[in-house]
Parts: sequence; C-alpha cells; structure tokens
Amino acid sequence: MKTSQNTVLLIGGTAGIGLEIAKQLTALNNHVIITGRNKERLDAVNASLQNVTTILSDVSKAEDVEQLVAVIKAEFPQLNMVINNAGRALLYNLADENQDAFANAEDEMLTNYLSIIRLNQKLLPILKQQDESAIVNVSSVVAYVPGITLPGYAASKAALHSYTTSLRLSLEETNVKVFELMPPLVDTEFSKEIGGHNGIKPAVVADEFIVALGKDEFEIRVGDTAKIYELFRQSPIDALNAMNANRKAWVESVN
Repeated sequence: MKTSQNTVLLIGGTAGIGLEIAKQLTALNNHVIITGRNKERLDAVNASLQNVTTILSDVSKAEDVEQLVAVIKAEFPQLNMVINNAGRALLYNLADENQDAFANAEDEMLTNYLSIIRLNQKLLPILKQQDESAIVNVSSVVAYVPGITLPGYAASKAALHSYTTSLRLSLEETNVKVFELMPPLVDTEFSKEIGGHNGIKPAVVADEFIVALGKDEFEIRVGDTAKIYELFRQSPIDALNAMNANRKAWVESVN
C-alpha cells in the first residue's frame, strides 16, 4: 500500500496512537480526516497539524455515522483509507457481582467491534472505486490472549481480529487491502489505569505501522505483541499465564 498521497479517514485520532499516526501520515503528504468526540481535542489537532480535516463524531452512534458518511461522499469521494482506532476499555472484575458485566461488555462491543463493522460496510462502495485502498482495524495483543483486568475489551478485540481476518479474505480479489494493527501495552492516557506508563510510546506504534503498511504486512504485531503471539503458538497456557501473572491479587480484590 502506498504511504503518501492518500485521503485517510482516521477514527479516534486526537490522542495516543491515533494522534501519532495522524502526525506521521500528514508528514508523508496524506490528507487525514480525523474524527473524535471531544471538540477541544479536535480543535487542538486542527491547530497543530497541516493537511487535516476534523469532524466531531461518535462512531458508536448510528446518526453520527450516517452524517459522517454523507460528508465523505460529498466532500471526499477520493477516500482510499480508513483507520478504525476508536476504543473503549473498562477495568472491572468478572467475579464482582456488584459490577454490571453485561452493560460494560455491551458498551465495549459496540465501540470496539460493532461500530467498525457498520462504518466499514457503509464506506466499502467508496473504497472499491479507488485504484488502491485500505481498511486498517486497530486491535490489541489481547486479541490473541485475554487479560483478566479488561475482560470485555479483550473479548471485543478478539472479535475484531476474527472479523478482520474474514474481511481480508472476502476482499482479497478486490483493490481493498485489510490490515490489522496490534499494539501491546502503550503509554497513553487510555491505558493509564492499567499501568500504561510501563508501555511503549505511541510514536513507536505509528512508526512500525507506517513501515508495515508500505510492505503490505497485513497483521502488524508491534513490540511485545509479536513475543506473546510466538509464545501463544508454542504454548497457549504459557501465554495466558504470562498475560495474567497478577491474576490472583485481582481476583482476591473482591473476595
């Protein structure tokens, strides 16, 4: 996939990994349409980056998606890349009956999985019209091996991984390439509550993404994701234990 002169829709590009990807893409002479739910953050991005368009939009809301797609069709018919980076992660213990596991999972599944299917489906007709186009779904290391502290998030990313694989196979005879970006723990505000300060910098994720995009590496396993993936292939139980080394303390927190 070419890495310059694209028109890119970046869902969730005002902070963390999304913002670093936006910086890299604009520096490479791509026009990036950035959506987000926070107007102040969108205004800050618009003021700091060249060659961007910002749109206030919540991908989890059907009416917002309809409006977004209408804008794309009318103003950016040349759109040839969609990066689905919006994410929702809730920290909770499945053993705690005082927490609403269903409501949490419903919330995470809508943002991290179902909303992506809806948006991709609506934008595919535009992407198929281009000479070369791409869909990039941002999942996680927990798509392979779940972490006990983020059960709904892990499940939603596993679902996204499965969907992305099926989508890639479904579109392999078209001009639409399907990528999956799979970061490990990253030092962002998003991951603050789960020890994000121990993670890699979001710029590292963006760097590896750009390189892999240019090489058509469709599953982009960044940093420790590659290590967990190899461990998972060798021994699923060892990978599970490695991802959940502190699980006893977590389970005991509600007992």
